[in-house]
Amino acid sequence: MSSTGPYESKRQLVAEFQNLEQEDAILAEYVWIDGSMENVRSKTRTLRSSKPITDPTTLPEWNFDGSSTGQAPGHDSEVILKPATIFKDPFRRGNNILVLCECYTPQGEPLPSNTRAHAKEVFEKVASHHPWFGLEQEYTLFDTKTNWPLGWPTNGYPGPQGPYYCSAGAENSFGRDL
Repeated sequence: MSSTGPYESKRQLVAEFQNLEQEDAILAEYVWIDGSMENVRSKTRTLRSSKPITDPTTLPEWNFDGSSTGQAPGHDSEVILKPATIFKDPFRRGNNILVLCECYTPQGEPLPSNTRAHAKEVFEKVASHHPWFGLEQEYTLFDTKTNWPLGWPTNGYPGPQGPYYCSAGAENSFGRDL
C-alpha cells in the first residue's frame, strides 16, 4: 500500500489539489486524436483570464512531439495543435476548459488523423445541400452474475431487434433505471 502522507486516501489527496485556489488561472486541457485514430491525447496549458474563455479563436496554438504519438517522423516531429472548439471542463471546478484540437504540420497542412479538416472541406463543397452528420452511441449492460447481456434469455438469444430497437417500455428496454 502506498503512502499518501498526511492524507487518509488518494481521493482526499486529489480533492486537496482540485480545491486549490486558481485566482485568474484557467486550465485548458488541449485534446486531440493521435496517429492510430483510436486514442485521444491531451496536455494542459495554464492560461490567465479573469473571465471564462468561450471562443477557440482566442486560444493560442500549441505544439507537441508527433513522433511520440505516431503522427510524425522523429527527424521532423513537430505537430501544431489548433483549437477547434471549447467545452467547460466537467472534471475540474472553476472556468477550466476542454479544448478539442486539430493537428497540423508546421507548414499548415492537416495531418491524416485530422479528419475534422477533411470533413469541413467536404461539407463546404456541398454547403447548399445542408449536409450534417450525427453520432450514435449504443450501450450493452451486462448482468454481473451471469456476464450475459441484461434482459437476454438465460439459455439463448433474443429475437430480432425490431421490438426493442429504439423502444420504450419495461418489456423491451432493460436497465433504464441506471
